[in-house]
Amino acid sequence: MSTLQEIEKAIDGLPREQVFALGEWLQQRIEDQWDARFEEDATSGRLARAAERALKEHRAGKSTDFPGDAEQSG
Repeated sequence: MSTLQEIEKAIDGLPREQVFALGEWLQQRIEDQWDARFEEDATSGRLARAAERALKEHRAGKSTDFPGDAEQSG
């Protein structure tokens, strides 16, 4: 199986329990890759640059509260 269409067709033929097991496996794989990407971004300094931009915009008055934030602060 080398194409997404072939994989989708194979998944369509699986019993429900195996589809659920595959979904759990895929979710874990996505989470692992997300964690690895986050670690790479943190190590490379990309997150620091994003934080600096966000703080600069906030200090310039260009930010808004998240919904619910005002309720918690007061």
